[in-house]
Amino acid sequence: MPKASTKSLFGMALRALREERGYSQEELAERANLHRNYIGGVERGERNVGLENIVKLARALSVRTKDLFESLP
Repeated sequence: MPKASTKSLFGMALRALREERGYSQEELAERANLHRNYIGGVERGERNVGLENIVKLARALSVRTKDLFESLP
């Protein structure tokens, strides 16, 4: 079985934090000032997220930026 990509692992971590807080993709997108489709693409591992958007997502989730990377190898 192929190893999960870094983008996929980041997306899974993002989804877990979002769901833990009870946010929909739309609500997270609104809080982060990003588009809902973008959030979906990140969570599916289809997007290579830029640093500015990582910071926006961390702030929207009220976590430290490094918390988004904890599941990465």
